[in-house]
Amino acid sequence: MTTAYISHPLFFEHQSSNRHPECPERLDSIEKKLRIDKLFDLLQHHAAVRASHQEVSRVHTERLISELEHTSPKTGITYVDPDTYMNVRSLDAAWHAAGSAVLATRLVVEGTVSNAFCAVRPPGHHAERDRAMGFCLFNNVAVAAASALEDHGLERVAILDFDVHHGNGTEDICTQDERMMLCSTFQHPFYPYGGVDTSRSNIVNVPLASGTDSESFRNAIREKWLPALEAFKPQMLFISAGFDAHAEDQLANFQLIDEDFQWVTKVLMDVAERHADGKIVSTLEGGYALDALARSVSLHVRMLAGL
Repeated sequence: MTTAYISHPLFFEHQSSNRHPECPERLDSIEKKLRIDKLFDLLQHHAAVRASHQEVSRVHTERLISELEHTSPKTGITYVDPDTYMNVRSLDAAWHAAGSAVLATRLVVEGTVSNAFCAVRPPGHHAERDRAMGFCLFNNVAVAAASALEDHGLERVAILDFDVHHGNGTEDICTQDERMMLCSTFQHPFYPYGGVDTSRSNIVNVPLASGTDSESFRNAIREKWLPALEAFKPQMLFISAGFDAHAEDQLANFQLIDEDFQWVTKVLMDVAERHADGKIVSTLEGGYALDALARSVSLHVRMLAGL
């Protein structure tokens, strides 16, 4: 198997002058661990490209795009909301983060690689159709899923989100397109305080309590995600790969361990083999305890690469 690793120097330039958990060191820690584990050189490396206006506007309104362009500072730092900053390079990084996922989609659909991992910043799953929030500017995974449908002729795609925070932005976008299925696990009640009232058949939200451990998490995947995915039969899988459900991550209160992320990756790869010829694109979301993030991503990528 060949796994693409897609990133870009711009992702390191998106940074705040204050200490912020969504920081460039996240990507540094991942790359360092992949090198230590002798995985980095086994991956097929690609530089992210800038997403086109058309690719982003499939899932975001013109108003949001214009608002971000207007908000983007000429110097210093500005804030979209109390949690979400922009410096002079942030918007360009966001265009390339979305473009990374689009490039990954093309490489996988065309068979150039078996699957792909996008090491991107800023993350995306909180970005709604008409609102940036929660560290996120554009919804990278939704842009990629829309590209699979519109550019590559697929009819059904699934987004699997195991970030500890509910992907409200992805749900907002998927609600308007039943060709996309979203399956999500998340801590509840917790930021962004939603995801429990959905009744749509293409949205499978599984709110879990503070303190959720490996057994409860794995049971949720087996009992809720897998039956829905088997019925939907997605032709491609997109993973919102958030690693902040780890027990060492102080931004939340789950108790997952490194191996849980390896396990869920294998489960989703099995689904992809049954229904999607193995096609998977994984895109980095959360994960703020640097050592735990690096270890978990390494196991995630090792599994994707069949190593």
